[in-house]
Amino acid sequence: MKINQTSLKKLEDILGQANYVVRYERGTFQSGWCLLEEKRVVVLNKFIQLEGRINTLMEIIPQLEINYDLLTHESQKLYDEVINENNKSILTK
Repeated sequence: MKINQTSLKKLEDILGQANYVVRYERGTFQSGWCLLEEKRVVVLNKFIQLEGRINTLMEIIPQLEINYDLLTHESQKLYDEVINENNKSILTK
């Protein structure tokens, strides 16, 4: 995946279409992010650079309950890529 603002927006769109809210806040997050599952809010450390934001969202998305049918066709394709990339990284560990 390219490291640019458009890629970040597309990842955020996946979460938005799945009824999650993405917020960028200050905090002492150990991993750079925090998930409030009850409220469907993903909070990322606002001081993380663009590449870190993209990598963090790619790490978070496979862990969430996302209704595939709520996603647009474009978001479904990207979601599939994220899941496949996650599966590859698990296999190489």
